[in-house]
Amino acid sequence: MTAILIDGKRIADEIKREVRVATDALASRGLRRPGLAVVMVGEHPASQVYVRNKRRSCEEAGIISSAHDLPASISEAELLEIIGLLNNDGAIDGILVQLPLPQQIRSRAVIEAIDPAKDVDGFHPYNLGRLAQREPLLRPCTPYGVMRLLAASGINPAGMNAVVVGASNIVGRPMALELMLAGATVTVCHSRTRDLAVQVGRAELVVAAVGQPGMVRGEWIKPGAVVIDVGINRLPDGKLAGDVEFAPAAARAAWITPVPGGVGPMTVAMLMQNTLEAYQRRRSGVA
Repeated sequence: MTAILIDGKRIADEIKREVRVATDALASRGLRRPGLAVVMVGEHPASQVYVRNKRRSCEEAGIISSAHDLPASISEAELLEIIGLLNNDGAIDGILVQLPLPQQIRSRAVIEAIDPAKDVDGFHPYNLGRLAQREPLLRPCTPYGVMRLLAASGINPAGMNAVVVGASNIVGRPMALELMLAGATVTVCHSRTRDLAVQVGRAELVVAAVGQPGMVRGEWIKPGAVVIDVGINRLPDGKLAGDVEFAPAAARAAWITPVPGGVGPMTVAMLMQNTLEAYQRRRSGVA
């Protein structure tokens, strides 16, 4: 069996085009375009690449990007003051603080300082809590992007046996919540999981999000399964690889996402979608 590749870049481009149509329609009515504040602290190389991609996507989607590039020496109090100003800025609908942050700044304090109505990353406890209660507002971008990938590919998780490998607050946990919301039966695996191969081997849908190249062996994949590889890992030779052993997994799966070109573009596309949704909610007065 040779798996069908799920083209995340194509689907992400379609979503950004839809957002562009919506933002152009706003501008044609004399309304302002949605605004996204992108905050980067320091000069972390990977973060610089991600932020450039996000700012470029804002241009493509017709969203006004406000850049806040801050020195790595900034204090937590100073950063929180900037976030407070952005919370109160009427032209800003979304606030994104690029992680990781320098050691002197607590990520939790920063995430919780963002107005939940402007939390377009979907990391605030309020937004995660809404997802857990099956009443989502702004949803974490990567899990939300995975759900859109599945929908665009005609894959309905309802009734599926799904395994999420990874339990981070950014991907693994909200991914499990998204899949449960869609009607899947979900198992979350983590560093203390026994018999990971057995857990993965019984899954009709596997989402790998651990940040370790090739951790999910291709031979574990159940024939005909759907494999979503969230991992993006830089190998010693400079190439990118996912968390799943791609070639042997693709030989067994029915559907699989490539790395790069799978989930990665969807994360940025859903950031654009979330920014538009945040704008629309603020205009309509819906919290």
